[in-house]
Amino acid sequence: MQLIDVMLVNRLNTFSEIVANSTCTNSFSTTIDLESALMQVMDCLRELRETNNKLYIIGNGGSAAVASHALVDFINVAKIQAQVLHESSLVTCMANDYGYENVYSRVLSIYIKPEDMLIAISSSGKSLNICNAAKIAKEKGARVMTLTGFNEHNPLRKLGDFNFWLNSEDYGYVEVGHQFILHNLSDRFGAEKIKEFQVTENEVAAVSI
Repeated sequence: MQLIDVMLVNRLNTFSEIVANSTCTNSFSTTIDLESALMQVMDCLRELRETNNKLYIIGNGGSAAVASHALVDFINVAKIQAQVLHESSLVTCMANDYGYENVYSRVLSIYIKPEDMLIAISSSGKSLNICNAAKIAKEKGARVMTLTGFNEHNPLRKLGDFNFWLNSEDYGYVEVGHQFILHNLSDRFGAEKIKEFQVTENEVAAVSI
């Protein structure tokens, strides 16, 4: 087993490199420039906000925690109607009745609409329940964004309109990298709000002169 370098500064430098070199592909597996991909996702999220449609965010384990954190930011900062689907009684009901591989797809088959969007998070990209959910979302005509790591040929990476992949098999790097990307999206909404405020403030100041 390979030893892991746990020195904080060294891991920070490696993390920075992994995130900077993350890639995004579209539904045709064509690579999109990272910044261009993020801007396109922002357009989708703005459209959700303007049309009052829903953003669903799903993951397992640590990725579920990432989803919950992102939920707070998208609601609080971006003012988007967002929802996670891992409420314990709902998950255990779906798992008991339909199998764990269908815990999210079953709910989304009822909830999600063509104008909605799904963010599907899986470090390995192989979680069957996440892949099934992405398939249902696509079948319903919703947009799908995926976040994966590990093997570049993982199945989830082929299911989204925007597929962000981090080239690492270290859970720590991949999970925090996914959180960083999602936080960057909500930060962009925060930056837009500040810019709008500054423009308004300058307009008021110009009228007062």
